[in-house]
Amino acid sequence: MRHTLIGLALWCTAALGATGALAQDRTVILVRHAERAAEPRGDPPLTEAGRSRADALVDAITGQVDAVIVTPYRRTRETAVPIARIRGLTPVEVSPAGGLAAHAREVADSVLAGPAGRTVLVVGHSNTVPAIIAALGGPRIPDLCEGEHARMFVLTIPADGAPRLKEQAYGAPDAPGADACHTAARPDSSGGPLGHPLP
Repeated sequence: MRHTLIGLALWCTAALGATGALAQDRTVILVRHAERAAEPRGDPPLTEAGRSRADALVDAITGQVDAVIVTPYRRTRETAVPIARIRGLTPVEVSPAGGLAAHAREVADSVLAGPAGRTVLVVGHSNTVPAIIAALGGPRIPDLCEGEHARMFVLTIPADGAPRLKEQAYGAPDAPGADACHTAARPDSSGGPLGHPLP
């Protein structure tokens, strides 16, 4: 009987320890803004398809969300509106005006400054999402293509060990060929606050 009680106590301690470790993980959910209109070029709103995708984000994120980070652009703010409203959150805007690397670092610092165990949703752009994943210690992935909106990245940052990245799709599937830029060189451009227009 004594050995049984000791074994049970050790099992409970191990289980609690495992639960505590899981509770210390930070989770970062990253998506590119939903489909945007063509006009106005500087700061377009979402299209009807984009608004549908923003609504789909609510269903795709089934767990708790403790904070939402966006850029000052309508397309990221509007993508975050449905889930922020339902969860009672006010999105935090992080400006990309200082350049891509500085923006990614500022978002990463904001995520890591919060308490362990929380989940943060980041709504960014085709080039900021990969940069933020890398700034948080995740793997380097290519920039998203212009037509890619259905990709969701979930980065788990444990208290100890390397971050783990998973990807899933959400909302309506991207059109066939939406990922074509990954097999072709992307054209060079300039003029946006990150060195080229924010996609």
